[in-house]
Amino acid sequence: ADSPAEDVVAIATTTQLGDVADQIARCAGSSVTTLMGVGDDPHEFSVSSAQIAEMTRVPLVITNGLGLEGGMSSAIENAVSDGANVLEIAPLVDPLPFTSRAHDHEDGHDDEDGHDDGHDDGHGHDHTGDDPHFWHDPMRMAQAARIIGDEFTAVTGDDAFAACAVETATELESLDAEVREILSEVPEENRYIITDHAAFGYFGDVYGFTQAGVVIPGGSTEAEPSSEELAELVDVIRETGVNAIFSNNAGASRLVDAVAAEAGEIEVVQLFEGSLGPDGSGAETYQTMMISNARLIADALR
Repeated sequence: ADSPAEDVVAIATTTQLGDVADQIARCAGSSVTTLMGVGDDPHEFSVSSAQIAEMTRVPLVITNGLGLEGGMSSAIENAVSDGANVLEIAPLVDPLPFTSRAHDHEDGHDDEDGHDDGHDDGHGHDHTGDDPHFWHDPMRMAQAARIIGDEFTAVTGDDAFAACAVETATELESLDAEVREILSEVPEENRYIITDHAAFGYFGDVYGFTQAGVVIPGGSTEAEPSSEELAELVDVIRETGVNAIFSNNAGASRLVDAVAAEAGEIEVVQLFEGSLGPDGSGAETYQTMMISNARLIADALR
């Protein structure tokens, strides 16, 4: 959302948060700009010095947090020390711990959740940390919408933002019911998902799916699984009988394709995971992204 700077009430980091925050802001006669573009990988994205300066000039900066924006962590810290007002959403929406299931074949590795700047310093939290991928649960995104609206009202003094956020949150609660309806087509015995990285913990938790395995250990798109890990994953695919691996529109699919080829008779389905979709994709907004993903998952696992 590009509009004159004086109308911009906030800058958001990810496309999902940017879209929901912008829906609230536009309802109240303002707007939100988003740092990441469609298809940008949130784990790898880095910002320019001009963008860091911009973060100190707007009333609010909305980040996902819990280490998701790995490539931006020092930029966010710099912006804060320069006076930016940062609202970190994920810790405020009852975050889930990383599910151990997705890490069964990853024992003995550091950086298992992959959201740790592992490509910078090799240190990071292990899978006992909290999972940042909360946006795969529309009810948590509804909670986020209310928090954002209240914060907009706090920084502007305009009650319209909080009222608009309630409207958006109500819409997201209806979205949850719609996603449930679509996924109800998937039989119990098919509710196993294999993904490119450990991003579907919330989705599995709220909609009753087991994340049976991940291609890239834990999920920084920079990580490289060993041939032994890939072989174990192929075994998991054969044991569970899953017929699809889900890859990510904002990350590499080369390894996913390799595992699919090795497992045989398995479809690779690209989901809108790290980012919204481009124009014409049917996933241009947060709501349509969630519906598209639900349909893709239901069609693949039915």
